[in-house]
Amino acid sequence: MIADMHCHYPTHLLAEDPGLPLKGSRDPVTKVMTKVSGRPGWVNKLRALALKTVANFINYEDDRWRVSLDELERGDVRAVFSVLMEPGAEYDFDESFGAPPEDTYFGDIINRLEGVEADLKRIDPAGQRHRVVRTATELDETIASGKVAFMHCIEGGFHLGQAEEISANVAALKRRGVVYVILAHLFWRDVATNAPAIPFLSDGLYKKVFRQPPVGLTELGRAAVEAMYEHHILVDLTHMSERAMDETLDLLDELDRKHGVAPSEHPVIATHAGYRFGKQEYMLTEERIRRIARRDGVIGLILARHQLNEGLELPDPDDPVETPRVLKKHIDEIRRCVPSHTNAHVAIGSDLDGFIKPTMAGIDTAGDLATLVAPLRREYGDDTEMILSGNALRVARTALAP
Repeated sequence: MIADMHCHYPTHLLAEDPGLPLKGSRDPVTKVMTKVSGRPGWVNKLRALALKTVANFINYEDDRWRVSLDELERGDVRAVFSVLMEPGAEYDFDESFGAPPEDTYFGDIINRLEGVEADLKRIDPAGQRHRVVRTATELDETIASGKVAFMHCIEGGFHLGQAEEISANVAALKRRGVVYVILAHLFWRDVATNAPAIPFLSDGLYKKVFRQPPVGLTELGRAAVEAMYEHHILVDLTHMSERAMDETLDLLDELDRKHGVAPSEHPVIATHAGYRFGKQEYMLTEERIRRIARRDGVIGLILARHQLNEGLELPDPDDPVETPRVLKKHIDEIRRCVPSHTNAHVAIGSDLDGFIKPTMAGIDTAGDLATLVAPLRREYGDDTEMILSGNALRVARTALAP
């Protein structure tokens, strides 16, 4: 089986469903805290249309989304780290570039979370094929039953709202079973500075066009890390600038000392990245890989050519045979960087339906992930299960309630 640490199942819902205002929540605390954006219906419809149009060019092929419950089952993906985001919050045209988050963003992400659960229930009303898990026990039971286990995750710390709301909002996400939050993303929103990650812009051009202040974590970012540490939600370092990544790791070390716990009790992850063979700041250096491993963390390998192939000379990037070879190069370099020299800190974080076209050769949908099993097993034998699922499940269990 495969555990995908970064899978955009919700993306097709963003483009096909204009979204409904939050009508309430089973969680009374969340209901009280959450505010509704109040946007007119035509605005949501316009946003959905825009996303669908963009998807035609830089996401899927042949008008087909890459991720669905059918495709996940075909690919033997039994543990899905399902990534929630609200593009209209990150690209908020009501705000100036870099503006702090609005308090309505948390309501947006709760809407998305509930929308995913409603969609899965519509497809599989009796729960014979899937389960949204909120505890480690539920995760293990679901996988043992052969169903697909969905775990909610969030991309973009701006979803956590304003400073005075962060602690309560993170606590509410914990009750919902959220496993990790990525604090940075594509654009600066006064939480954490980000590394360039737009394929058609070089790092240098991105930094000129989207200038960020000379900081790593802001006060909002620090508050988010502290709240996530308290509630055992994993901090995902993906998309962070090098400075933000270092400041986050330093803060986690500081919190360990304050609470007298081992770093491994609070793993840190980078769910869709890889070893830096080239020059992209988005990819991970040897020192940062070591620091992730020191916390017993995991790095998920993104299946985007722009990132994973950079710095590697491939005979034919369009040949599916090259894909497991590229994965092997990243796996082996990560193992080399880790002091124990084991494969205990690498996994798969596909980023499918995360607008990563072109994807790695041969990986057109989630169903194609199963093609990775045989070539990786030939290379890594008994370690293959650890790479494809075991490592990801290990850190997930630390974030899920007992």
